[in-house]
Amino acid sequence: MRGDTERLMKQAHVTILAGEASGDAHAAEFVEQLKLECPDLKLSGMGGQAMKQAGVDVIFDSSIIAVVGLVEVLRHWADIKKAMDIVKRHLDETRPDLLILVDYPEFNLKMARYARSLGIKVLFYISPQVWAWRPKRIHKIGSLIDHMAVIFKFEKQYYEKANIPVSFVGHPLVDKVKVDIDAVNARAQLEITSTAKVVGLFPGSRHSEISRLLPLMLVTAQRMQQRDPKVQFLLPVASTLDYAEITRLANESGLNIKVTRDDIYDVIACCDAIATCSGTVTLEIALLNVPMCILYKMSWLSYQVMSRLITIPNIGLANIVAGKAVVREFLQRDVNAENVSRELFELLENQSYREQVKTDLGRVRDNLGAGDGARNMAQLVLSLLGT
Repeated sequence: MRGDTERLMKQAHVTILAGEASGDAHAAEFVEQLKLECPDLKLSGMGGQAMKQAGVDVIFDSSIIAVVGLVEVLRHWADIKKAMDIVKRHLDETRPDLLILVDYPEFNLKMARYARSLGIKVLFYISPQVWAWRPKRIHKIGSLIDHMAVIFKFEKQYYEKANIPVSFVGHPLVDKVKVDIDAVNARAQLEITSTAKVVGLFPGSRHSEISRLLPLMLVTAQRMQQRDPKVQFLLPVASTLDYAEITRLANESGLNIKVTRDDIYDVIACCDAIATCSGTVTLEIALLNVPMCILYKMSWLSYQVMSRLITIPNIGLANIVAGKAVVREFLQRDVNAENVSRELFELLENQSYREQVKTDLGRVRDNLGAGDGARNMAQLVLSLLGT
């Protein structure tokens, strides 16, 4: 069977477009599975270091355009337009057998339209959040793709109702999120004592997130350290960011803070509480059962527009997947040092509150499925290539 698959796919070409760090990581996961099934499969696309290391010929570095918010997109429009032109030219010249779009919907749906005009089959992986805002766009999405692969069980019903081919492949994080070593040894590697109160500062992987959240997080940490000088802070730096620059900012803060590029899951496991940006990282933290609070801040104009479009009560993925607000969210003006430091101390010092949050975070794992998401996605890709 595997030999038949390899012969069938030997000349097949798949292009993958991922627009930010999380998409790059998720794409790399299923690419590794594809490579196991079909080592000779030709893979090209837009992405970052994870996709490169997995064996994809990356034609544009997506970290350049990893921005969020309307104003931020306008500021980076020249780079985004350049990326679009490069991808269009690549599709036109190579005519891949399948285009896989990973998240990043505003960019990727434009590429879907162009691919369809060339007769290229399109698979979208990680659905746009039609359940959160602008639900009617599901029909437009359906007109631009051949198949949707969703990672949350509850998403499947939306596409089935709209008569759009859809598969639930499971969330890749269920298999991926695990620590290489126990928390005690992880702390030892970072020279943190086993009895220290450790607070993680997770400002995000996008440059726009760093500019809005990191200064606030550092001020919050200063406020906490004034109250309790023994609190230790951990600041992980994503591969998309300048490690030296983040380290410089941390050092200038005068805080008891460790900047690291150690394995993110080991870093999470070291923490007693975390202040984090919204997004996929909230699921990773939830799967490791670490109490957190979620910070969401964008430009005033972007927020005014987005707040009128969102149709659900929570904005953090951990809360959305859990089906209720299991951790505190701070949005826009509420994102300040007083509010965030108060919540972090509550998570550190109020044992009954802390245990309730940890219990509620268990709902996230329960709602993400049984796992094997990357392998399921790879099998779906192969089935689409074979039809």
